Amino acid sequence: MLVRQIGIDLGTTNTVVYTPGKGFVINEPTIVALSLPENKVLAVGREAKDMIGRTPEDICAYRPLKEGVIADYYITKAMLTYFIKKASGGFNFWRPDVVISVPAGITPTEKRAVINAATEAGAKNAYVVREPLLAALGAGIPINSSSGNMIVNIGGGTSEVAVISLGSIVCASSLRVAGNKFDQSIMDFIKKKYSLAIGEQTAEGAKIAVGSALPLKNKLEFEVRGRDLVSGLPKDIVLTSNEIAEALNPLLLEVASSVQKVFNETPPELVADIMEKGLIVSGGGANLRNIDEFFKRILGVESYTAEDSLLCVAKGSGTILNHLDAYKKTLLNKNG
Repeated sequence: MLVRQIGIDLGTTNTVVYTPGKGFVINEPTIVALSLPENKVLAVGREAKDMIGRTPEDICAYRPLKEGVIADYYITKAMLTYFIKKASGGFNFWRPDVVISVPAGITPTEKRAVINAATEAGAKNAYVVREPLLAALGAGIPINSSSGNMIVNIGGGTSEVAVISLGSIVCASSLRVAGNKFDQSIMDFIKKKYSLAIGEQTAEGAKIAVGSALPLKNKLEFEVRGRDLVSGLPKDIVLTSNEIAEALNPLLLEVASSVQKVFNETPPELVADIMEKGLIVSGGGANLRNIDEFFKRILGVESYTAEDSLLCVAKGSGTILNHLDAYKKTLLNKNG
C-alpha cells in the first residue's frame, strides 16, 4: 500500500507517527545516536535510547529537539528521514504530504526550520499545526464549535495551554516546563535527600512506575539504584510516590500558574463554557497519577484526563490527514 500522507507528533521525548489506513506505525524516543569521528548516524529511536549513559567517548546519544523546537538541524533531518522512510515502508515512489506538530509559541524561524527539515527528509508538502489544536482534536474536542474548550498538553519539553473556539486558538501559553524537567527534578531531589546520583532513564522509570501529582494515602514504592556520592559505590534506595509528588510540586504549580494566566486572558463567555465542561489534560504528563485532581484543587475547575493521552497529538494529525480539505483552511494556514 502506497503511503501518501503521514502525521508526525514531533515531541521532545517521543515521536509518534500516524498514517491513514494503518493507524499508529511508530512510537519511539526522539533520540539519535551519532558516531563522532565520522559524524554518522548509528541508531534512531528506541535503539538509540538504550545507548544513553552507556556509550564510549566516540559515540554520543543526542536529543535533537529541545523544549519542543529543533536544537540540531542536521540530526533532526536525519531522524525525520528515518521515520518517514520507515512509515512509508521503505519503498515509496510518492513523496508523502506530512503534518507535523509544533509548540503554540513557536517563532517563524523555528517553524521554517521544521518545514525545511521535513521537505529535505522526503516530504512533498510539510504542514505545521500547533500542538494544542492537534491534542484537542485527538482528545475528541469539537474544535470548530463556537463553544470554548481548554486543553492542557503536558509533553516532554513543553506544557501547552490553550483555549480553542471556532477552529482556532483564542488564548495560549507555552511553558518550557514538562516531562524532561520533571525527570531532572526527581534526580535533584534524590541527590539532595539521599546523596545519590541517578541517571535520567532511572528518574523517568520512577516517575512512570510510582509518580503522582498528589500524595497518596497508600504509598507506592520503587527501588532506585545509583551511585553514592559519599562513598562512590553503588547503592539502592526505596523511593515512594509521595516523595516524587514532593519533588514535582513546584513544577506542577508553575504549570497551574500558566493555566491561570490563560484564564485571565480568556473572554468571560468562553471561561463560562470551560467552567461548565472542565479542562482536558493530554500528553505524556497526563499519565501522572492524580494530575486531574491536582488541577481541580488548585484551579477550582473540573479536570479530565484524555483517553490515550500520549497519542492525542498524533491522533489529531490523523484526523486532519483524513479530512485534509475540511481542515486545510482552518489549521494549515501560513500561521500554522
